[in-house]
Amino acid sequence: MKPVWRWDQDEPLRWLLIDEYTGSPDVTLGVCADIDGLFVDPEPPSAPETYTLLGCEPVGPLLEALRRPDGVSAWLPSVVLSPIHDPRRPQSGCLDYGYSCSCEEELFDVTVLDHRPSKVRDGLLDIELRGYIRFDEESEWPSEEPPDGTGFRLCGVDDEPLGTCLDTTGVFHARPLPDARPPTLIGCRPEAPLRAAIEARSPKRRLVQASIQAVDAAGLAVGTHSMFSATVVESRPSRLGDGLVDIAFDTDVHNPLPIGARPIWQMWYEGRPTEPNLWTHLDRTLQHTWSRAALAHHPHERPDRPAGRTYQLDGRYVTSIDSFYCAIGEAINGPGGYFGWNTGALADCLRWKWGARTPFRLIWHDADVARRHLVPGYDRPEYSRWTWGPAITLEYLLSIFTERGVEVELR
Repeated sequence: MKPVWRWDQDEPLRWLLIDEYTGSPDVTLGVCADIDGLFVDPEPPSAPETYTLLGCEPVGPLLEALRRPDGVSAWLPSVVLSPIHDPRRPQSGCLDYGYSCSCEEELFDVTVLDHRPSKVRDGLLDIELRGYIRFDEESEWPSEEPPDGTGFRLCGVDDEPLGTCLDTTGVFHARPLPDARPPTLIGCRPEAPLRAAIEARSPKRRLVQASIQAVDAAGLAVGTHSMFSATVVESRPSRLGDGLVDIAFDTDVHNPLPIGARPIWQMWYEGRPTEPNLWTHLDRTLQHTWSRAALAHHPHERPDRPAGRTYQLDGRYVTSIDSFYCAIGEAINGPGGYFGWNTGALADCLRWKWGARTPFRLIWHDADVARRHLVPGYDRPEYSRWTWGPAITLEYLLSIFTERGVEVELR
């Protein structure tokens, strides 16, 4: 791979901005020393809320939760409220996806507090819940007004039916927006398209869409999976050098990196890790980011090793699904190696072009650690604080390997 950028400033310019969205080919917008707003920790969940499902006919896990003895609360990972629309009336602002619609809402980490005969209709129940409503940078903000419909279908994880209800309280109301964290490019050397946005008077022409790529000491650039689509609000000379500017925008970075990830990207800036297990002291959020950095720096031009080889997985530190991805990446591709960061990506890596051709043999050392930690249940990773989901178990991982012809020996 050839260097994509060189500089002659005392301050290294480490972040390359590429417009991949408004035309073809991609357009270089500029390069900068830092991006204030690229490294930010996610907003923690607010305090739990209380909701009431009115006029319910519960089934499945929700019905079982109501059968608990008095004083024993029940817990559900997720309760999705999908509106029952009148098919004869078009729904303004609601998109039908076939399996769901855009105006459904998800409650998660739900405790069933109480239930009583409904005042809405005889034979039905009103159910009180405490939990959170799902919203994050990738989803719509919860609506202040209930959708037009005759009630709600209720379902849980994997669309498991939970029943129906006629109405709710506590779900649809105004909520404060999280603090804005728009980016500022620090020490930026803009190219012509970005200079044009800075100088434009029309807000439309000041709009910038950019993917953010990291530039290492050799001038090689790799994607970070972060981007922004925002309007320039200010430009000023930078203290970092003559001809450099600081540029402020009005909208947050999409998919930012956690604050603790700076040392990880600094490590790759200086060169690929040469020692194994440097990720073991990191928490789950940063282990996930480690795999994200390993993916960005994976050498795609390197051919797969032939089928039939044996790889050694150090299982001493596999205490979560995120640590497993760090460990399998290094087992296949060495220190700092990548071989998946979710189950879908793991399955893709087992197909082709990620370092090892199947079938192969994997010896999983100290597998008892994973047996104790990768167990059935529900999981809410620290980097995805808004949603619970089924935990990834050791047995499920083994099934993925088996389907692709990988023989796993647990030691």
